[in-house]
Amino acid sequence: MADFQYYLDEMPGETRGIVVSDDRIHSLYIERDSDTPQHRLGAQSVGRITRIEPGLRAAFVDLGCGEPYGFMGLGKNQRFSEGEKVLVEVTAEPREAKGPALKRLGNADGEPRLVKPAPRVREILESLAGSNPVRMGLEAIEMAIHAEEEASAAQVLRPEYGLDLSVQRTRALIAADIDYAPLPGKDSRKGRDAVNKHGLFEVARLLRLRHWAGTVVVDLAGVGFVDDTILTTAKSAFSTFESVSFGPLSRFGLLQFSLPWRYQPIDERLAHPATAGFNAVRELRRALLTDTASPVYELVCGAGEAAVLAPAVRSLGPRARLCADGKPGQYIIREG
Repeated sequence: MADFQYYLDEMPGETRGIVVSDDRIHSLYIERDSDTPQHRLGAQSVGRITRIEPGLRAAFVDLGCGEPYGFMGLGKNQRFSEGEKVLVEVTAEPREAKGPALKRLGNADGEPRLVKPAPRVREILESLAGSNPVRMGLEAIEMAIHAEEEASAAQVLRPEYGLDLSVQRTRALIAADIDYAPLPGKDSRKGRDAVNKHGLFEVARLLRLRHWAGTVVVDLAGVGFVDDTILTTAKSAFSTFESVSFGPLSRFGLLQFSLPWRYQPIDERLAHPATAGFNAVRELRRALLTDTASPVYELVCGAGEAAVLAPAVRSLGPRARLCADGKPGQYIIREG
C-alpha cells in the first residue's frame, strides 16, 4: 500500500499543495490570488450564452469575467439561444488560448456571476489527507521547490530499473518514450518487461503531476509484446484517473490512450511572469526559517518587482527586508 504525505506551502499571493507517494512527487496544486475565480476547476457560475456553434455542437458562455469565454458542449437534443442564462460548472480549466470547459447544471436568471467558488488548495489537500497530517513550514517550502523542479524536468532516470523516460507535450498530443538501458547480469527480456512496467507507472505519475491530458502515445521499450499484459499494466497505472480510454497496442510497440483535461497544465502556470517573484519570496522564507540566528535577510530585486512583492515580504516579519536597487528580472537573497 502506498505511503502518502501531504504538504501545504502558503504565502501571500500563492499557495502550493504537494502530495508525495513512496518518496516520489505525486501531485502539485498551485493557486494564486490573481487567478480568475470563475475559471477554477469546480467553480459554478451563472453564464450568458454569447454564441452558438452548430458545427461544434457547442456554445460559448460569458461567465462575467471577460474573455476567454467558457466552452459548453451541447447534447444531441439540447437547444439554446443566444442571450439565454445557464448555471454551469467548470470541468476543465483554461489552457493555451482556450477558455474553460463547462458542464450545464440547469437554467438560471440574473447577470453572469460566480455563485459557488472552486475548492481552495488547502481544502483539496485536507480532503485528500483525511486524518493524515498536512505538513507546513520549512519542509513544505522545500517540497514546493522540489515539486516545481520535478514538474519541469525533461527526463526521468531510474537507474535501478534501467529506465530512461522522456515525456513531452506538443499541440497535438503527449508523447512518452520509454528506453531501456540493460543492467549487467540481468536477463534482457525480463529487464525490458520490468522497465515498461515501471515506465508506465512513471508516465502516469508525471501526467498527474503536470496536469497533462488529451491524447497520449507511449513508445514502449522493445518489440514483440503480449498485448494483454501491457494493457493490464497500463490500466493499473492509470486506475486513479477518470474516464481513461485505451486503444489497441500497435505492432510497433506504441500504446495510445486518452485522458480528459481538468486542471491548467503546470508548465503554463509556471510560465506565468509572477512565478519568478513568488519563488524569490519562497527562497527568502526558506532562508529565514533555516537560519534563525541571522538578524536580517534581504531580497534584492528591481524597483518594479519590489513594488509587487512588498506586501509578501512584509508579511514575513521584521527579519525580512526588501531592496529595490537590483537589476530588473533578477533576484538575490543575502544576509542584511
